[in-house]
Amino acid sequence: MNIQECYDAFGGSYQEVKGRLQSDNLIKRFVTKFLSDTSYERLFTAVKDEDYEEAFRFAHTLKGVCQNLNFRKLSESSSLLTEYLRNKDTSEIDKIRCEELLQQVTEDYQTVVDAVRSLSE
Repeated sequence: MNIQECYDAFGGSYQEVKGRLQSDNLIKRFVTKFLSDTSYERLFTAVKDEDYEEAFRFAHTLKGVCQNLNFRKLSESSSLLTEYLRNKDTSEIDKIRCEELLQQVTEDYQTVVDAVRSLSE
C-alpha cells in the first residue's frame, strides 16, 4: 500500500496533507510517527478511570494531531468527544454517552493504525 492508498483506507485527505507537506516521504514519516503517539491510549485509560479532565486533554491532543495529518474520520470522532468533555464537571458526564463517543474514536483509531501498518516500504 502506498501513502495515498493508506489515506483512502482510513478516510483521510491525502490531497490536503500533500498540499501542506509536499512530499510523500515527509507525509509517510509523520504518518508512521503517529503509531508512537500515546494520546489515544492515555485517552482510553482516562475515560475508563473516569478522569474526564485528563480525557479531555488527551482527546484534544489526538484531535489536533489528526487535524494536522488530515485523518478526517478520526479527527471528527475525537473532536466530538473533545467537545462533549469540554468544560464539564464530572457530575455532568453521562458515562454511557462518553463511552459511546470513545467507541467511535476507538474504531476510527484502529482503522488508521491498520492502514498505517500496511504501508509498503
